[in-house]
Amino acid sequence: MARRHFGTVRRRSSGRWQAVYEYQGKSVSVGVFPSKADAQARLSAIEIELRRGTWTDPRAGRITLIDYAERWLERRPGLGIRTRELYEYLLRKYIGPSLGHHFITNLTPAQVREWHADLATRLPSTAAKSYRLLSTIMKTAALDGLISSTPCRVVGASMEHSDERPVASVDDVAQLEAAMPGNLRIVVSLATWCQLRRGEILGLRRCDVDLEKSRLNIEQSRTFLRDGSSLVKSPKTRAGRRSVSIPAGVRDELRDHLANFVGPTQDALVVTNREGEPVTAMMLQRAWTKARNAAGRPDLHLHDLRHTGLTFAAAAGATTAELMLRAGHSSSEAALRYQHATRERDQMLAETLDVLLKKSKSREADKPGE
Repeated sequence: MARRHFGTVRRRSSGRWQAVYEYQGKSVSVGVFPSKADAQARLSAIEIELRRGTWTDPRAGRITLIDYAERWLERRPGLGIRTRELYEYLLRKYIGPSLGHHFITNLTPAQVREWHADLATRLPSTAAKSYRLLSTIMKTAALDGLISSTPCRVVGASMEHSDERPVASVDDVAQLEAAMPGNLRIVVSLATWCQLRRGEILGLRRCDVDLEKSRLNIEQSRTFLRDGSSLVKSPKTRAGRRSVSIPAGVRDELRDHLANFVGPTQDALVVTNREGEPVTAMMLQRAWTKARNAAGRPDLHLHDLRHTGLTFAAAAGATTAELMLRAGHSSSEAALRYQHATRERDQMLAETLDVLLKKSKSREADKPGE
């Protein structure tokens, strides 16, 4: 047996050389090598890694990716419910079946690259989301000392390149609203002319509507979970909690809607079914599908109305900061721009949007009856 300052090498009966070292009171075998020099070289490399702090215990990484990912999720109690649902879905559907059985120490950049390339050819947006999640998990494994470096090294794999969403015309918006059930027509107006998200519309209460000041106060949103249930929560960002000016035409619609379809209490939801109960995801989607088909715009998603409204606002002269304020967008790069967006300018935008709204109403009214 040959002794050295760090670890030992010994010749096996096969004539090959085994390298061994002590770590935390236990003997760790590096492996068996064809020559004594190879065994000593590997020990020297481990010694350097230990001194630099880059060494990882090979025993610690004997855990599969899916097992580690599940532990990773369990240790993040601060994740939002929708975010947790998305991560669980991506792990179960796209990451686990292909990569989950690998030990995290054995997962290679080539395997990750091949997995991503295959998924990206079929589902590019899902591939980007899945890769971002996998990359985050593997970075944590590296920080935990289970692997020396992450195998996620695919340049640009985390970027999503979504197709440009379609924009509805003013006439399209009028037809869509007319085709919706009476209790849901306000959804089209709020999404287009006030640029609200679906969850923000469904979370609106009577107390959030200030008709005297022509303002909507966005204080909460209602979102749907994968099992069909809904969740009411506060906006994720400070910018999401905001006050939006209402075009005069929408204000009149809201006044009628509140009188005809909304309960008398201050916490009564603005958008409900005809029985006054919260709208379900299936109910809203069914009504929207019928409306967009009737309007000849089957390509439109409900969220596209918000995009349409922001496009109208930009055409009306809104600056980037004003659009971000009205839409509830938030970013560190644009933080300084918010100081230039004033409430008075927001009111002017609402008045300009109202001109477009009245034109659409006038055109709809002038159409001959069927």
